[in-house]
Amino acid sequence: MRRREFITLLGGAATAWPLAARAQQDGRMRRIGVLMVGDENDPVYKSRVSAFTQALADLGWIDGRNVRMDVRWAGGDINRTRAFAQELVALQPDIILANSTPATLALQRETWTIPIVFAGVADPVATGIVARLDRPGGNITGFANYEPSLGGKWLELLSEIAPGLKRAAIMFNPDLNPVSVYMPSFETAARSLKVELIGAPVHSDVEIETAIVALGREPGGGLVVLGGGFLAAHRAPILSAAARHNVPAVCNGSDFARDGGLLSYGVGGDNFRRAPTYVDRILRGAKPAELPVQLPTKFEMVLNLKTAKALGLAVPPSIWLRADEVIE
Repeated sequence: MRRREFITLLGGAATAWPLAARAQQDGRMRRIGVLMVGDENDPVYKSRVSAFTQALADLGWIDGRNVRMDVRWAGGDINRTRAFAQELVALQPDIILANSTPATLALQRETWTIPIVFAGVADPVATGIVARLDRPGGNITGFANYEPSLGGKWLELLSEIAPGLKRAAIMFNPDLNPVSVYMPSFETAARSLKVELIGAPVHSDVEIETAIVALGREPGGGLVVLGGGFLAAHRAPILSAAARHNVPAVCNGSDFARDGGLLSYGVGGDNFRRAPTYVDRILRGAKPAELPVQLPTKFEMVLNLKTAKALGLAVPPSIWLRADEVIE
């Protein structure tokens, strides 16, 4: 066989070499830290970690074979988030996956050297996580979960599905939700729709109940629930109070709508399927500073028709046509 033909065949074989084999070529076990703000018993957050693990495996990084996964669950508690950030950094992993803005900020305070990939940050530039979207410039990059304009979008959807809307409470946990990112678009939409905005910061089930009771005392009240580990962990009391006090609620997470909320609109778990592409590239030598932050490419809307009927709402065709999933 001629030397040129041999080299051509060798190049073709390298291209076809299985991803798993390429991931193991140096024989070293890699360590991946994962910091989740949600609860480990929450099926939504468990499914997101599973999606991340499966996508990694598709790229050749298999837990227990050539990577070791160290997962920590903060359960919506900012103090646990910070403690687990310290714990994961002390393990000196090759890379860390951060779920949410608070988790990313907690890790940023602990290390400037270990690569961090986030899967869900509202505005990474405004929160000081990266210098620029196109060139993050440090040890952190990832996949933004929201856009600032979503605040106005949630309010518009609430007004659309509940046309008598006069007041809208924005529910958030001030320790875990960067509500300021969305306020300009909330305020613009509120002026256009002639809706009064009410801030509803909550830290407990008691505060959740108090806010929704006040909202439901008069007709025309509605609720926008931001995302985050705390509100996800406390969605049962939020949904229960909203149902009892006849308050329509639009939420960021699809888990709210599937569990009884009226309507959700957001990214869902798509970033956990996308994040492994950056983890893979960094483990192979890429620098986080040079990997641009990726913006959302897919949004999903979930409509709970049962809840709409219970609230006495007629769902407009514009909502029906845009819904990716309708729960009957």
